[in-house]
Amino acid sequence: MSDNQGPKRFQTPKGVHDILPKDHEYHTFIKKVVRHRCRQAGFKRITTPIFEFTDVFKRSIGDETDIVSKEMYTFEDKKGRSLTLKPESTAGVVRAYIQNNMQEWPQPVELYYIEPHFRYDRPQKGRYRQFWQIGLELIGESDPALDAQCIQLAHLINKDLGIADRFELQLNTIGTPEARAEYSQVLSDYYVGKDRSLCEDCLRRRDKNPLRLLDCKAEDCQILADLAPKMSDYLDKESVEFHEELKSYLDEMGIEYKENERLVRGLDYYSKTVFEFWDKHEGAQNAIGGGGRYDGLVELLGGNPTPAVGYAAGIERMIANMKISKVRVPSKDNLHVFVAQLGTEAKKKCLPLIQDLREAGIKTMGALGKGAIKNQLRLADKHGVPWTVLIGITEVRDGTAIIRNMEKGTQETVPMEKVVSTLKKKIGAKNLDTYSPGELLYS
Repeated sequence: MSDNQGPKRFQTPKGVHDILPKDHEYHTFIKKVVRHRCRQAGFKRITTPIFEFTDVFKRSIGDETDIVSKEMYTFEDKKGRSLTLKPESTAGVVRAYIQNNMQEWPQPVELYYIEPHFRYDRPQKGRYRQFWQIGLELIGESDPALDAQCIQLAHLINKDLGIADRFELQLNTIGTPEARAEYSQVLSDYYVGKDRSLCEDCLRRRDKNPLRLLDCKAEDCQILADLAPKMSDYLDKESVEFHEELKSYLDEMGIEYKENERLVRGLDYYSKTVFEFWDKHEGAQNAIGGGGRYDGLVELLGGNPTPAVGYAAGIERMIANMKISKVRVPSKDNLHVFVAQLGTEAKKKCLPLIQDLREAGIKTMGALGKGAIKNQLRLADKHGVPWTVLIGITEVRDGTAIIRNMEKGTQETVPMEKVVSTLKKKIGAKNLDTYSPGELLYS
């Protein structure tokens, strides 16, 4: 490194990004919507570790899925044990269900999460290597009404975020494991001799996970998939009846859907119901989320046979669609008041005043490290505050403060002890950011 080059400027690794304050406003709003809707429905929040033993994902997601074969961040700890940053949360939630004896809780156990995940995927629009998801899991009952509730809750979240009209619900059933095994063999036979028309990924999937050939995005693979035998011809009676009952519930709730026989989802643990919310214009390329029933996963991870259904959606994709739809989210970060001062004695008066203003619910910033009043007022302008409090040598001597309306340029002088009450009236009670620790504990 040459002397004039200076220290290296670091960048984020490829596929990850900083969540800056403006995007955190979207994150905060999404979390509030999800918490509200989930609490309404009796769901409880769960957080599983960022990493699990690798076998949790290999056994649940499937060795031949793209996630396990190509996309997991796997490493060894100091004792040589294989660990993986979680690429999805359902497997960890099911592991937690078994480990913490949740089968003893009232069933179904209804859980939700808001978590970061990690996949070594090709970065592209709405897809990152570290990404956030919200998710719902209903574990312990097999009933199409629960599938309908899960879909309805996902739809309501999209609606509350102002993006429901951008997406179309795609719906399918992939049957029981037995029916799926029979159909998988039929598909394998159909693709024999068609190697030259398959992409590299589909050549690998054909013998190990043939259902995945149906949702490949490559043009030649899609043509073959259109001509392939249909899953509906191989469904068992139980799966057909389950699916018809689910659709009757969705019809009753007024939730529109499109049946899509090629929708299979990418994870091995699904059975019967599968669904996704697709962009009405870009289709699966910009799906916001999806889910389905996974009745065999609890047993696969060492528990007793336990039915379950779930859903997950990408927060980054939610935000991208909210921005496209010009959805404005409320900001809790905007300041009410900027306190400017001149001189050491004024600064001493400012410190307790700033804290009193904050305790009263008035979001306040003080330029305690700045010099000239002109520079402080310029900073207040940049923060867009509606009110500024000014304290100088004269105000310290008189026990007063100047309150300036930044928009109108008008100002008034008030006694120091009345600054807080005066500003509370000007700002308005409904705009104050107040809370009581006691109320939070017992609300």
